[in-house]
Amino acid sequence: MTELILHHFDLSPFAEKARVMLGIKGLPWSSVQIPMILPKPDLMPLTGGYRKTPVLQVGADVYCDTRRIALELERRFPAPSLFPGGAGLELALAGWSDRSFFEPGAGLSMGINEELPRDLIEDRKAFFNFMDFSRLKESLPHLYGQFLCHAALVERQLADGRDFLLADRPGLADIHAYFPLWMARTFVPPVNGMLERFPNLARWEGRMAAVGHGDRHDIDADVALDIALRAEPEPAAGVDESDPLGLASGISVEVTPDDYGKVPVAGELVALSLDEIAVRREDPRVGAVIVHFPRIGYRVERA
Repeated sequence: MTELILHHFDLSPFAEKARVMLGIKGLPWSSVQIPMILPKPDLMPLTGGYRKTPVLQVGADVYCDTRRIALELERRFPAPSLFPGGAGLELALAGWSDRSFFEPGAGLSMGINEELPRDLIEDRKAFFNFMDFSRLKESLPHLYGQFLCHAALVERQLADGRDFLLADRPGLADIHAYFPLWMARTFVPPVNGMLERFPNLARWEGRMAAVGHGDRHDIDADVALDIALRAEPEPAAGVDESDPLGLASGISVEVTPDDYGKVPVAGELVALSLDEIAVRREDPRVGAVIVHFPRIGYRVERA
């Protein structure tokens, strides 16, 4: 089996999503710790500039965004499935989770923790373009209210006594709902008291925490980069000729997130479908790699 390598940092909420995916599937994986802020010198050779966390590396293939990571883990390791409630809805809930539920929690994390290092604050000002840092303090009541409204949706779904949100076992929908709560309970202590009104939620969070993170072991970044250098990317899926963008395989393109962290990644287009965008690129430290993105949430344009 080709080694799974997760480039992440332990306090990353989005990395927690990927770690719980690995836990549901009970997979062994290698952990590479990356910095919380730029520069990220041992990640950029793999991603070509993409700076979000986490990134999954499998040999010389690099998977960005937890949407794409989920699909790749499911392709390689179909059982147990991340989609016991049906792949369509479980994937669609990423839009709710990653924006509507995550963003007020992120605002609270930045707004109440006055001891945060200045370099972290400046990094996040440039990164989180959805957040008005000049008004964070006065927005705190609004952000608490929004966060609790989304937590209440999860409580409502659990109100009939079910153990998990869409099936009799955990799936991606549960991960989507769990990670903003994990973030808030970690970084926004007042939330813990506010959530006491939701007893079903608390019991479900305990079940989610018990899933664990699979079989993790730590490796150095240099080891991961050497693995990529020695490997060859897997054959690409190719470009859908009927795609509305009308792009052809082999042309130079740039791929950019459409929400925040809008750093374009340039490369040769090797895959374009309703599920993914993939580009081939080269770097002296890793050789030729293919960087994979989900189609939803990303723009691909001629370079």
